[in-house]
Amino acid sequence: MRATVIATFFGVFLTCTYTAKEATKKTKKAKLYVPQIDCDVKAGKIINPEFIAKCPPGCQDVKHRVYGTDIYASFSSVCNAAIHSGIIDNTGGKVLVQKVAGHSGYRGSFSNGVRSLSLPRWRESFLVSEGKPRKGVTYPSTLEYSSSKSTAVKSEPKKPEQDLKGTKSADVSNTSEKASDQGDTARKERQTTPVPTPGTEMATTTPTATTTTTEPSTTVPQPTTAPAAPRTTAAPAKARPGLHRGRDMGSSSVHPAYASVVAAAASKYAMEIDSWKPGLSLFDTGFSSKEELNPKPLESISQGNQNCKVDLSFLMDGSWSIGKRRFQLQKRFLGNVAQALGIGSAGPLMGIVQYGDDPSTEFNLKTYANSKDLRNAIEKIQQKGGLSNVGKALSFVNKNFFLDANGNRGGAPNVVVVMVDGWPTDRVEEASRLARESGINIFFVTVEAAAQSEKQNVVEPNFVDKAVCRTSGFYSINVPSWFSLHKVVQPLVKRVCDTERLACSKTCLNAADIGFVIDGSSSVGTGNFRTVLQFVANISKEFEISDTDTRIGAVQYTYEQRLEFSFDKYSTKQDVLNAIKRISYWSGGTSTGAAISYASEQLFSKSKPNKRKIMILITDGRSYDDVSVPAMAAHQNGVIAYSIGVAWAAPDELEAIASDPAKEHSFFVDDFDNLYRYVNQLIQNICTEFNSQPRN
Repeated sequence: MRATVIATFFGVFLTCTYTAKEATKKTKKAKLYVPQIDCDVKAGKIINPEFIAKCPPGCQDVKHRVYGTDIYASFSSVCNAAIHSGIIDNTGGKVLVQKVAGHSGYRGSFSNGVRSLSLPRWRESFLVSEGKPRKGVTYPSTLEYSSSKSTAVKSEPKKPEQDLKGTKSADVSNTSEKASDQGDTARKERQTTPVPTPGTEMATTTPTATTTTTEPSTTVPQPTTAPAAPRTTAAPAKARPGLHRGRDMGSSSVHPAYASVVAAAASKYAMEIDSWKPGLSLFDTGFSSKEELNPKPLESISQGNQNCKVDLSFLMDGSWSIGKRRFQLQKRFLGNVAQALGIGSAGPLMGIVQYGDDPSTEFNLKTYANSKDLRNAIEKIQQKGGLSNVGKALSFVNKNFFLDANGNRGGAPNVVVVMVDGWPTDRVEEASRLARESGINIFFVTVEAAAQSEKQNVVEPNFVDKAVCRTSGFYSINVPSWFSLHKVVQPLVKRVCDTERLACSKTCLNAADIGFVIDGSSSVGTGNFRTVLQFVANISKEFEISDTDTRIGAVQYTYEQRLEFSFDKYSTKQDVLNAIKRISYWSGGTSTGAAISYASEQLFSKSKPNKRKIMILITDGRSYDDVSVPAMAAHQNGVIAYSIGVAWAAPDELEAIASDPAKEHSFFVDDFDNLYRYVNQLIQNICTEFNSQPRN
């Protein structure tokens, strides 16, 4: 008998243990079911305060709008916000969403190929993070929506593939009973919070084409108070059924956005108590009376990435050697670049020239003002065929593309990206040099370079090094295959958008005639004069010096003037540096005005027409003669003047000598030993000014 009892007890124990394990397995398994949402689902439409959802591929689209940076307004697309924040990419993935309080302002930005918009204020916000559950938090496998248009769908354990395909009608019918039960449970849970009276809960304005909806305060409503709202109507007496209809019936008269607010308040994740004053409309943001209609700030979409203001031309290889399939890959690459750049009127603008035997403009800088239209236009480009005459295409762009009539903005750096399949069939060096001297930054993207056995067919060996601004690798990218071209989209965009580096690229360092006017008066002294010469050498060596690039000349003055060397005297950097080192100290008085006139006659009158004429004058005291009239004459003759004063130099004279604005062209140091501090600043100002002014 005793043995029977023990056996029975042991059997019951095993049964209970097995049942508990099975229950635990089911519980753990349930956590794995992540509901999928569509790209256009906004956080405000989902009632759950915290949830994990799965985004499908292809959500990176301007029609799925995002408002804010890091913290997003609930009016934003969940999936596109996750792409903007870098949590997922355009292939989709899991996202953890946490609802937080509304903010008084949301800052727009461009990130990860998505342009988010700014918003003055909104009633509710959300955060996105990696789609991993937080410890101790249970996440729903079914999301609750504020209207029936986004019916909740529960993942079926036996059909995980449905998680990738979205809502199906069969799923809705099979789970309607369960959803109803869950809705009842959720409503019971919400009844533990204070329930607003009908007068406060359902106050709303009938939307019309000219009337803005007045929403209730976002503070938790009190049973005895109602926010003052113009033209409001009281709701029916039964508030709870009304709320249920607002969430589950598409034809309900309750505004969908209002249902979301009430549900949020009842679920204990409403905004801070003092976010909105009673009677303040939630729609004081310029939106129309219907929240789900298009909001007004559409113009922000076309502003573009303001951190990348460049005028960009792509030279597209349309030769027969590329073939039809690779031509399609090239178009896809250009479309992806356009998307990543963030095209817009205040950001980058992009045009395309296709070359073969002869080049032709597919569209110019002002044809398309957003990435979507540009990508669509790229898809329609037809291959021209012919040879790969890159040099001819560069000459065409230099003469015809960057014109005001074609949308060139003047203040934005001009950039050309040359796509080359293999190698050009003509020479590029001379055409590239002329383009660079006109202020154009040239990038080369070469694909499938010549094999060793093919190099004998290359017209111009090392054509890339001869074409680009510098051979450091910044201006050239080599890709082994057209099928791996997509990997260089981001590296290329990053380089093209590095406007600080473009502002001081070889385009400004190779297109000037720089004349130094050096004070050799007695007050300077031999030791300080050598320091001045070192300052002159440090500036000179930063430029690309040759007879076709930047040229250097020098004048020393006291009461008199002496031409140390002219622009055409030395054509290599080392020769120029050696010549500077050989300048001997003169000693005497200080006639700065006469020295400016002398430099204008002996140096700048012989400057080349396509060169910037830059005068850098260094002095340590007040001039014995007038400087304003000679300086004005130099300015009128196109000389850009920089003045550097040391010790006893007169500030009023330094400003008179300097070009406008004087604060960017005039510098002062208290000691000769501190001159070195202004080398980089001076070069940067020269380059920035070069890119901001019209080209020769």
